[in-house]
Amino acid sequence: MTIQWFPGHMAKARREVSEKLKFVDIVFELVDARLPRSSRNPMLDQIVQQKPRLILLNKADLADPNQTALWTSWFKEQGYEVLAMNAKNDKSVKQIVPAAKKVLAEKLARDKERGIKPRAIRAMVLGIPNVGKSTLLNHLAGKKIASTGNKPGVTKGQQWLRFGSQLELLDTPGILWPKFEDPEVGKRLALTGAIKDDLLHLDDLAIDELGFLRRFYPEQLKERYKLTDEEIFQELPELLMLIAKKRGFKDDYERASEMMIIELRQGRLGRYTLDRFEEYTE
Repeated sequence: MTIQWFPGHMAKARREVSEKLKFVDIVFELVDARLPRSSRNPMLDQIVQQKPRLILLNKADLADPNQTALWTSWFKEQGYEVLAMNAKNDKSVKQIVPAAKKVLAEKLARDKERGIKPRAIRAMVLGIPNVGKSTLLNHLAGKKIASTGNKPGVTKGQQWLRFGSQLELLDTPGILWPKFEDPEVGKRLALTGAIKDDLLHLDDLAIDELGFLRRFYPEQLKERYKLTDEEIFQELPELLMLIAKKRGFKDDYERASEMMIIELRQGRLGRYTLDRFEEYTE
C-alpha cells in the first residue's frame, strides 16, 4: 500500500511560510511524539534554514515514555531545544515560553545590552496535519480561536494570535511533503490520523497495526482484545478476523479494522511509539 497526499493548499502554505519567516523570532516545530521522525517534514530544514527552532514533541501522553526519553536526548544531541508535552495540559503548555527564551537567550541578551525594550516573542507554529497545532493554540488562549478536529487539514489559512504579553504566534496550515520516500512513513502517518482515512485501505492498515503491536506491545494487544498466547501468533489476517468475531462484528473485518485504528489513535491500546529509536539509530 503506497500512500501519498499533497493537497493544493499545502503548496501555497509552503510559499507563504517562506515569506513570513522574516517576521518571527523563532519557529515552533510541532511533532507527534509517537512519530518523532516520521512526523517531521523533511522540507522544513530548507524552509526554516537558520531560524531558531524549538521542537515540541506533542501527544507525549500517548507515546511510549521510554522511547520519548531516547528521542528527546537524540534531538538535544543534534543541537535542538526540545520539549515533550501535551497540548491539552496546563503544566506542559506553560513550559513553552521558558523553553523559547532559552533558545533565544543570546538574542534577548543582545537586545537588553542595546537598550531595546522587551516585547512578546514572535513565533511561527509549523507541523504536519493533525499533530495538535490548533489544540495548542486554543489551550494557550483559554478559548476556541482555531478550528480543531480529528481530520487532517482543518486549518487552511494563516493568522496571528496573541497570548498575554509574552507570546505572539503565527498559525499555519499543516504542511506535508509531495512524496514519501519511505512507504513505511506513509503508513505510520496514516495510523496516527495525519492522512485522510478516505484515501486509505483500512484493512491493510489494521494488519500493519497488528504486526507492529504484536512485535513491540504484545501484552497491550492481548489485554485489549482478550487474546491468548496461542491466538496472538496466528497469521495476521486470521488474527484480524478473530478480533472481529470477539467484538461481535462476525466476518465484517472492515468494521473491525476501523475500530482498531480508532482505538489505537485514542490510546485505548496503551501508550506506543511507532518510530522506534533503536531502528533509526541502527
